[in-house]
Amino acid sequence: MKKILIVDDHADIRRLIRMTLEFEAYQVFEAEDGEGALAVAMQEQPDLVLLDVMMPGSVNGLEVCGTLKSLPQPPRILLLTARGRSEDLEAGLQAGADAYMVKPFSPLKLMETIDQQWET
Repeated sequence: MKKILIVDDHADIRRLIRMTLEFEAYQVFEAEDGEGALAVAMQEQPDLVLLDVMMPGSVNGLEVCGTLKSLPQPPRILLLTARGRSEDLEAGLQAGADAYMVKPFSPLKLMETIDQQWET
């Protein structure tokens, strides 16, 4: 069973994504900030991280992405963010993101994007 870590400071967004993923039989973990994301990722070693960029605390999503991508066996990372400008996309890809989605997004589009991550 594939493991997915959802990282977002909004509990309602985490809940929506969790409900969408649980229909697909993924093992789902959650974190609400960058520090928590790194702790859960190191312990659970997820296959995919759904990662918000702007979060409270001292570690933002781009820093989490860069840290996780430096691991010997890094997870796939899908950035989920309200920032949709081309420079935001570029920053996300430079940090190592495998995919980038702008909020709000449809659950169907999210599942399509996740499915694509398993194909590459």
